[in-house]
Amino acid sequence: MNRVLSAARLHLAHPLVVLGVPWMIASIAFATNLAIWGLADLDAQAGEDNTGGLASLYITMIVVFVQTVTQVFPFAMGLSLSRRTYYAGTALAALAQSLLFGIALTALTAIENATGGWGVGLDFWAPGPIDVGNPALQLLVFTVPLVAACFLGIGIGVVFKRWGANGIYALSAVGLLAVGLTVVLVTWREAWADVWTWLSDRSVESMTLGLPALLTLALAVATYIGLRRTVP
Repeated sequence: MNRVLSAARLHLAHPLVVLGVPWMIASIAFATNLAIWGLADLDAQAGEDNTGGLASLYITMIVVFVQTVTQVFPFAMGLSLSRRTYYAGTALAALAQSLLFGIALTALTAIENATGGWGVGLDFWAPGPIDVGNPALQLLVFTVPLVAACFLGIGIGVVFKRWGANGIYALSAVGLLAVGLTVVLVTWREAWADVWTWLSDRSVESMTLGLPALLTLALAVATYIGLRRTVP
């Protein structure tokens, strides 16, 4: 257990990168949107009360955890940590960081609601249906997708370490092909109305808890298998 904790602490060797960069990016997005909402008086316009700027935090978390494999993993192997120990420590770091960020987002949501959207009607930290009202559930709504983002980053890092740039190109091509075929199929079947109806019928819990949890489980298994065969 001590070695797992040591592996987890490796990710705090540069806390300004691991903890600071995601919040720096999210803060820039927040400040930009706050200025736009205040100057353009978007609160007075119907439907203009939220933004997708929060996605910047999740995207940055993916990038940060890509680096846990591309940069920190070789260093950990140099310290004679086993792949299993390093993976367990990295998973622990992902869970802890996601929980910490989830707590911060829940607190920011409470402040946002108490101030009427920072005084300008801006719903940045909990846009639209993401604001569930219950603090405990709100914490989960933020945290579970963050964990999924971390493991997605680990997965991308594993692909890069095992197959290099060609692996990333192949992964991107497969992803684009899957999306393209799906769009073509739905369009051919004239089923877009059914798709939107299905999505609108899903609860916030299923979209922010159930699906990310399943994705996390699948990625956790895949990244563990991949990391065991990855050369530092």
